[in-house]
Amino acid sequence: MGRLVMKFGGTSVANIDRIRNVARHVKREVDAGHDVAVVVSAMAGKTNELVEWCREASPLHDAREYDAVVASGEQITSGLLAIALQAIGIQARSWQGWQIPIRTSDAHASARILEIDGTELISRFKERKEVAVIAGFQGINPQTGRITTLGRGGSDTSAVAIAAAVHADRCDIYTDVDGVYTTDPRVVPKARRLDKIAFEDMLELASQGAKVLQVRSVELGMVHNMPIFVRSSFDKPEDIDPHANQPPGTLICSEEEIMETHVVTGIAFSKDEAQISVRQIQDKPGVAASIFGPLAEANINVDMIVQNVSEDGATTDLTFTVPASDYTRARDTITSAKGRIGYQRLDSATDVAKVSVIGSGMRSHAGVAAKAFAALATRNINIRAITTSEIKFSVLIDAAYTELAVRTLHTLYGLDQV
Repeated sequence: MGRLVMKFGGTSVANIDRIRNVARHVKREVDAGHDVAVVVSAMAGKTNELVEWCREASPLHDAREYDAVVASGEQITSGLLAIALQAIGIQARSWQGWQIPIRTSDAHASARILEIDGTELISRFKERKEVAVIAGFQGINPQTGRITTLGRGGSDTSAVAIAAAVHADRCDIYTDVDGVYTTDPRVVPKARRLDKIAFEDMLELASQGAKVLQVRSVELGMVHNMPIFVRSSFDKPEDIDPHANQPPGTLICSEEEIMETHVVTGIAFSKDEAQISVRQIQDKPGVAASIFGPLAEANINVDMIVQNVSEDGATTDLTFTVPASDYTRARDTITSAKGRIGYQRLDSATDVAKVSVIGSGMRSHAGVAAKAFAALATRNINIRAITTSEIKFSVLIDAAYTELAVRTLHTLYGLDQV
């Protein structure tokens, strides 16, 4: 007997039939003797609808009221799932974030979890064998008493944090895919599902463009050493053995639990990139600060940074990338600071993509990146920028070559399914 947190995303609870299917998944684990808490997202498309209503009501709406509106999607799902569970004989009740409580910062629409009190949930497991059905994505700020939300994809973060708070054995993330793959199977049909992946590798995959999990949820899993199991909600509940060592899916765990580590674990890519080049800047101390300071003040995240000598040899060029959604703001921010920076020209491009190669095995293997650069060159793929870390390197290329680059690198590092 163990304790599980089960999280179901929007597509898994998109309608009443799918909510009933989720209820059968939960019943399977309850019948196996597990204590179960369930975290649910809003029904597919519901959050987008609620966001649009806020915009229609007022383009410059109050962020506190925005959170009050968009948090209602998960409230509906949690209540409906509790009803569906009760209908098949399972003791269950719904919980909103403020009822547990899930205490967060006051950064509305992007709050961070500060603390979760799991005492009441644990006591109900012991005394009533009651399933807790928890609305994900939301909490409460203890100073203001206002509902907060954790940002898009925040239900993953809610689930892992709750799993840590109730001392669960594992956090199962049920989604519309059956695990974590070496890359997007829609781009590389030979991509294979990983049985296990280390927290660090998954964190890099998620932050570099893989859409399976929210980055913050993986960070929390790593901090609390909480195993996260990514699996499909569309597998028939009755076909799964709850006592199996590992049903189909991917276990995200500490590196020590993985017997064999490959040099490269996976390839991630993101087309949500924009490149900005600030040309012919005076090469002197403080120039970089004059560029990146205003961007930081505008809350614009900068990713890849490359600095080199300008064509005239007397000045320097500085190139960096930002999320495509922040491109216009970033360009305008740099333009407005031109007098302070003192550049001659500003070039930019939005038709770029970032391709990242990730693997803990890079720590002990030399020449991993060099192989990639040579392979891309043979395909006539030009590299605009490069960044590296201990277990990852990324290249910025023209967006038109994204799929070709991903397929080339996937084959190069032996990730094609055998």
